Amino acid sequence: MGVTMSQQIEVGSNIGEISRPPGEAGIGTTKHRRWLILAIALIVTAALLTWGIRSRIRAGRTLRTETSQVAITPVSVVSPKQTAAAQEIILPGNVEPFINSPIYSRTNGYLKQWSADIGAHVKKGQLLAVIETPEVDQQLEQSLSNLNTAKANLALSEITKNRYEGLLKTNAVSQQDVDNAVGSYNANKAIVEASEANVKQLQALQSFEKLYAPFDGVVTARNTDIGDLINSGSSSGVKTDLFHIAQPGTLRVYVNVPEEYSQGVKVGMTAGLSLAEFPGRQFQGKLVRTAEAIDMTTRTLLIEIDVANPSGTLFTGSYAEVHLKVPTQASTYLLPVNTLIFRSAGLQVGTVKDGKVALTAVTPGHDLGDQIEIVAGLKAGDQVIVNPPDSIISGQEVQIVQATLPGDAK
Repeated sequence: MGVTMSQQIEVGSNIGEISRPPGEAGIGTTKHRRWLILAIALIVTAALLTWGIRSRIRAGRTLRTETSQVAITPVSVVSPKQTAAAQEIILPGNVEPFINSPIYSRTNGYLKQWSADIGAHVKKGQLLAVIETPEVDQQLEQSLSNLNTAKANLALSEITKNRYEGLLKTNAVSQQDVDNAVGSYNANKAIVEASEANVKQLQALQSFEKLYAPFDGVVTARNTDIGDLINSGSSSGVKTDLFHIAQPGTLRVYVNVPEEYSQGVKVGMTAGLSLAEFPGRQFQGKLVRTAEAIDMTTRTLLIEIDVANPSGTLFTGSYAEVHLKVPTQASTYLLPVNTLIFRSAGLQVGTVKDGKVALTAVTPGHDLGDQIEIVAGLKAGDQVIVNPPDSIISGQEVQIVQATLPGDAK
């Protein structure tokens, strides 16, 4: 009766422990371990699954980023180069002497002698050759004889005319006789005048026996020799110049300028001449005249450039490259030809603005070979795509990988 409540509870719990069978306690512990292992396995599996899913998500995100970057077309760009105020063009030119003359004979005969060979510097009036003209000499002698006969007949007819006119005053002769005498005098006078003209003509032909230099120059050709048969330049036979003389003190250079540059060439502008036999050297000339008309066959403008050649350094007949500085529009630009896009919409170029392509229509100017002049459609700061792909379109995203100069883009 004197036992407390706490003592009763302690006694009861001890009785319960004593009364539980030993097998039941082991079974509970085993189940508890199994549940613990299963929970740990589930946790590990869930962790592995979570890690795998997150890795796949990261890999997918990375793949999408790389794919989007690869999808952006890499391009090289070039900035248009503004042209200078004067553009230099190089054209072929033919160097010719200021005066160039073939020397023909004006009489028939045989060459007796010549006194100037090729390369000889001759003065105006210098003797070049002498021609023997026996036929002309004989004709001249005959004409002089005929002239003397005509003069004698004229003198006789004049005496008769004067006598008859005196007798007419005394009515010793008829008027008819006087008229016949006057008519005979006039006829003989005309014969004398004709004979004198014939003599002068033959004397002129005889003077052509000697050939003289018509101006100061250089003999560039001698096409005859002693004993050659000479035909006059007016005959119907084969005409051959006996000599060829050129005046090289001042040279004429003739150049055919394409029509597109014709408005830029003006009389008075300077030009430079380059010749293969003088590498690194340039001779200065002056544009003195133009044809002021476009040749319909070649569509070019013929111009003449005079070049001083006092020392004879330059040879006539040479080929020269003529450098002309033609004024151009200040707002034009130069682009490599591999930037152009040829489509049905017209000539275009691709420019990059904010990472996207903008197709721009352009107006071409002069074609300079590896470069072309653009007169409209571009600005100085534009970035023009070099070698644009055929599939390029406006709005397409691109990535600039290289920026080049106009002269480097090939």
